[in-house]
Amino acid sequence: MIKLISNKKGFSLIELMVVVVILGLMVLGLVTFFTGGVRSWISGQSQLEAQRNARQAMDIMVREIREGKSYSGTTSSIIVDIPALGLGSAYSVTFKLSGTVIEREVNSVSSTLINNVKTLSFSASTDSSKVHVILEVDVDADGNPDITLDTDVNLRNYGLGT
Repeated sequence: MIKLISNKKGFSLIELMVVVVILGLMVLGLVTFFTGGVRSWISGQSQLEAQRNARQAMDIMVREIREGKSYSGTTSSIIVDIPALGLGSAYSVTFKLSGTVIEREVNSVSSTLINNVKTLSFSASTDSSKVHVILEVDVDADGNPDITLDTDVNLRNYGLGT
């Protein structure tokens, strides 16, 4: 009996193949787990960036609309008349939805505020001193808005100089 035990010097081919298969399954499970985590992280980062861009665009629109003395336009575009304040001169600014892009136009110079916009809507209050703005952004282009921002803006200089 002692002679049989002392003659074994390693593992059999079957034992090695079983170990390789078990380790392979473990590695496959770990790779799947980490890949899903990375995909979730990337998706979350793009969602955060889109939300940050939407808020930034809304802040720019709100800031300029708030300084206006009057406005005109349609439900998807607005022209705001900004009075001469301090050392600045009076000007008009236009915000409009062109396809899926919000454009800001001053003195015939247009700039893009944000892409992937599904809806931009402006509506007036009964006395026209307040503007209601709705902005919906569709990040993943699935037809459903992923980010919705909704605010009311009071015109600080409403009726100034009229």
